[in-house]
Amino acid sequence: MEQLKHECGIALVRLLKPIEYYVNKYGTWQYGLNKLYLLMEKQHNRGQEGAGIGCVSAKATPGTEYIFRERAMGSGAIKEVFENTYDSISQTPPDTPYENIPFCGEVYMGHLRYSTTGRSGMAYIHPFLRRNNWRSRSLMLCGNFNLTNVDEIFQQLVDQGQHPRLYSDTLMMLEMMGNYLDREVQHLYELYKLKLKDGPARNKKIAENVDLGYVLRRSAQTWDGGYVICGATGNTDMFAFRDPHGIRPAYYYHDDEIAVVASERPVIQTVMNVKTEDVRELQPGQAFIVKQNGEIVLEQIQEVETVTPCSFERIYFSRGSDKDIYQERKMLGKLLLDPILKSIDNDLEHTVFSFIPNTAEVAFYGMMEGFESYMDEQKKHLIKKHVHELTEDDLERILSMKVRQEKVALQDIKLRTFIAEGDSRDELAAHVYDITYGSIKAKTDNLVVIDDSIVRGTTLKQSIIKILDRLEPKKIVIVSSSPQVRYPDCYGIDMNRMDEFVAFRAAIALLKERGMQHIIDEIYQKCKAQVDLPKEQVVNYVKDIYRPFTADEISAKIAEILTPEDITTPIEIVYQSLEGLHEACPNHKGDWYFSGNYPTPGGNKIVVRSFVKYYESKEQ
Repeated sequence: MEQLKHECGIALVRLLKPIEYYVNKYGTWQYGLNKLYLLMEKQHNRGQEGAGIGCVSAKATPGTEYIFRERAMGSGAIKEVFENTYDSISQTPPDTPYENIPFCGEVYMGHLRYSTTGRSGMAYIHPFLRRNNWRSRSLMLCGNFNLTNVDEIFQQLVDQGQHPRLYSDTLMMLEMMGNYLDREVQHLYELYKLKLKDGPARNKKIAENVDLGYVLRRSAQTWDGGYVICGATGNTDMFAFRDPHGIRPAYYYHDDEIAVVASERPVIQTVMNVKTEDVRELQPGQAFIVKQNGEIVLEQIQEVETVTPCSFERIYFSRGSDKDIYQERKMLGKLLLDPILKSIDNDLEHTVFSFIPNTAEVAFYGMMEGFESYMDEQKKHLIKKHVHELTEDDLERILSMKVRQEKVALQDIKLRTFIAEGDSRDELAAHVYDITYGSIKAKTDNLVVIDDSIVRGTTLKQSIIKILDRLEPKKIVIVSSSPQVRYPDCYGIDMNRMDEFVAFRAAIALLKERGMQHIIDEIYQKCKAQVDLPKEQVVNYVKDIYRPFTADEISAKIAEILTPEDITTPIEIVYQSLEGLHEACPNHKGDWYFSGNYPTPGGNKIVVRSFVKYYESKEQ
């Protein structure tokens, strides 16, 4: 599996008791900060380009900071962020009141970043912060999201008279929400300025009555994309808000001491030591809001639309320790029984099964369960058919029949990109994996190896197929537990160029081989004509690239493309079907990578632009 840059990770912690409560019960005021660290560390798979944390203190005295933030870049960002944070805390004199200790507060926010836009640097690391001397107007924001209509939102801000400092969807969201937060606070100020002449008393009343639901509803009116947005104001109001299609995941837990939000359910279970049923999923279009006084509110911000949670979360991105995801990944493997049997001509006696480490391991278990059940049925059939003529040896032979499985592939090293360039780098890439020698019978056994997905196919061609071929199998069958990835993502995964997808390259090759180049040209003309149309009017004509062919024809061409020139062993590639995906993951219908059915209008606009860019770059 090629490593895909994908969804970011979020973590929120809200303490619902005074700081002294945690000192008395847990022996430290750092209870909330420590929980934030664990929530982030347990989600380190979700972001290795950067990390950041923020804290809001309700008790900070005037003249001292009340919002703290620490950010870092690189794969070691979590460690660096918390080392710097604890270092700043350690430099505080021992007798310092809690309200004046850095990062001692009631609200904690954490973010793990994967860039899906190609933009990098500290300026793009969350959380983003909009400071103000009036607490209620300060806003800190982070999220797991990607907006498809950044151009539209950018222009909207400019038309309002704003001057965005970065071309970043996060910054634009921050400024939009900050604008409506200012309006809400100003409205409350006008409401209370005559009733309450005392400034601190008036500000306290404003802080108690800020309507975050209003701010979110007004801000999100034009957002198109998949998102979980998390924020905190300077008065310790906190929220997490999920898009109306439920594309990106979010889970929450709360008791009388603490409220937490994270991108994955088992993370909360482990950190808080609670059961599966104690952790709730934030629903599409819903906001989880913790008000200044600790009151927790679930508010429907946007009307629920076609619910299409990301299926790639279930296949690959989320931790497999989630109860439901574990079963779904096993089912993805189990449902591949029939196409695999076809690929090996039902010859289980001379077939060895294995997996590509490490993310495909759970799907492998499911695949094995499927074949073991199949083998049991075969045994029963043979016994029933020959029950009156079986000798002791015959019975022993039938009962000893088993599905053969071995750990054939090993992930041996992590390639360091600075070591070499060009051809020498490709040579090194071939050694990322190693094999268990002697695990199959040369020239006799088929070798079936399952992977979680085959997107670009680069690792297969450069490394995996070459290394597996050293075992000299009769045939190599590479199995993908997910369907063919045919279309770019635009909701938070680093899959945005058409020619990245080996399925697309295969379809284009088939069109050219069969004298159907005109289809490519016609699709380009249709897409080009839509580039400047409003997103709501755009049609995904790129689907027509695949229409002339069956999935099996495209799979055969993919196998041909990915087979290295010096390999003579027959290579076959088997993909999961869309129907199988939906059967295994019935509650996660977000399959746009495979089907081209984007849940928002912006998705169609992105795929059209992507195809136009591909076509024109090839022409040039």
